[in-house]
Amino acid sequence: MLQVDPRHPELGDEVLAWAEQTAGGALTVGVAETEPHLVDALERRGYTRTVDRPFMACLDRPLTGLPDIPRLPDGYTIRAQQDHTDVVGRAAAHRAAFGSVRITTERHALMRNAFPYRPEFDLIVASPTGDVVAYCQGWYDHANGIGAFEPVGTHPGHRCLGLARAVCTTVLHAFDRAGGHRAVVYSRGDADYPVPKRLYESMGFTTYTRTHTYIGQSTG
Repeated sequence: MLQVDPRHPELGDEVLAWAEQTAGGALTVGVAETEPHLVDALERRGYTRTVDRPFMACLDRPLTGLPDIPRLPDGYTIRAQQDHTDVVGRAAAHRAAFGSVRITTERHALMRNAFPYRPEFDLIVASPTGDVVAYCQGWYDHANGIGAFEPVGTHPGHRCLGLARAVCTTVLHAFDRAGGHRAVVYSRGDADYPVPKRLYESMGFTTYTRTHTYIGQSTG
């Protein structure tokens, strides 16, 4: 994902040159539609835009007029992670939600010790048996008053219960209490994976831009 401070658009070429040298081959690069200076840099270097790949929708909403936190099914609770068992469960819930083995307990624990992590924005939903079955990890930018969701997930065995909506709404309220004014989230925007975007739109998020994918010429 190519991002450059818009006050210094000339760095786009420099960043791409470094990335190409580091990768040692053709790159696949994502860039926001609202950053034409980065598109120009890509096209100058021979990149071409694809038309049939998945893309990300970039959504936001103000932290005013927030919806009430939905009522959870009996026995389910929303809270921050409290101990190592919760950390293990949170990592396992992510693997189940995304069908991925990338997030281990150790990796999640390391992330929790990294700036700017704050536990009050990384909330879980516990089932009646105490298992972590859904979560919304929020990141808060104090300097700009913006909160971001990344990631959000629900265990397949506990979907369609409104858990993601409830925990995301709870994190929105936490951003508001921290003094934030805006929340953002990226989700797939293409028709092949529509459910997350529909969830965020139902919470008042709207799309302000989307990404496009560019592929470089092979150097091999």
